[in-house]
Amino acid sequence: MNLQQLRYVRETVRQGLNLTEAARALHTSQPGISKQILDLEQELGIDIFVRKGKRLVDITAPGKIVVQTIERLLVEAENLRRIGDDYSHQDEGGLTVATTHTQARYALPAVVQAFRAQYPKVRLALLEGNPVQVAEMVVSGAADIGIATEALTQYSDLVTMPGYNWRHCLITPLEHPLLSVKSPRLQDIAKFPIITYGTGMTGRTHLDETFAAQGLEMDIVLTAIDADVIKTYVELGLGIGIIAAMAYDPARDTRINMIPAEHLFEPRTTRVAVRRTAFLRRYMYDFIEQFAPHLTRITMTEAMANTETHDRQG
Repeated sequence: MNLQQLRYVRETVRQGLNLTEAARALHTSQPGISKQILDLEQELGIDIFVRKGKRLVDITAPGKIVVQTIERLLVEAENLRRIGDDYSHQDEGGLTVATTHTQARYALPAVVQAFRAQYPKVRLALLEGNPVQVAEMVVSGAADIGIATEALTQYSDLVTMPGYNWRHCLITPLEHPLLSVKSPRLQDIAKFPIITYGTGMTGRTHLDETFAAQGLEMDIVLTAIDADVIKTYVELGLGIGIIAAMAYDPARDTRINMIPAEHLFEPRTTRVAVRRTAFLRRYMYDFIEQFAPHLTRITMTEAMANTETHDRQG
């Protein structure tokens, strides 16, 4: 049994039991992966996969337990490497952050700039996705840190901590009837076509729930994951927009108006997530603290040691 065999099994599962894709991802040959998996199965005395001819079609009952154990073993193997690197190469390495477009575009630029100045030898990668994809990238080990508003707290393998609070706002074309309303109500907004985020993005679930609680339904004519796209179509007069307030820049967004909506929508919380079992390098802790200064290394270490809950509301 060796780590290479374990990695082959893990990647095969990640690729939906497609050996060709697993081989491509690992830069090796399909026959090589097949042989190594068979050797491991022979050594364990069980079948990990159900086969139909040469194809893998499912994971056996004992195979599911094996796969879970393999995940833990490979995480710990990576942790061992990181421990060594943390002491021998403190300011070098890699950091992968999975996040949504909104966070990457509006919340992270200053953090990335400061981090790069502090750690010029660290290779930094930003992976964008929807909140579920962000969570799954961290769970799988494809990313070290996840930053998003939705979904992260639904994964027990993750430790999540509140990063910062933000609010939605309304945006309209320069000439719009809603601008004459001093403090718009939900009923006023529901009269107009609405352009906002897609389902599961940037607090969209909260928007739906807020309108539904008043017995109202949004007339959504367009959705997007990108606030810049929403602003573009509001400029064209297709509707009014509901976006994260951080995405509105009065110096740049001169062709739309912003209406505060604190009285309509509760604040949302963007969270930081890491795998509970991961060993974080020092510079990873520093990145998190630069993003959310209250999330110190001590705070994060305590949260990761807490196995009873995966979300602290501090």
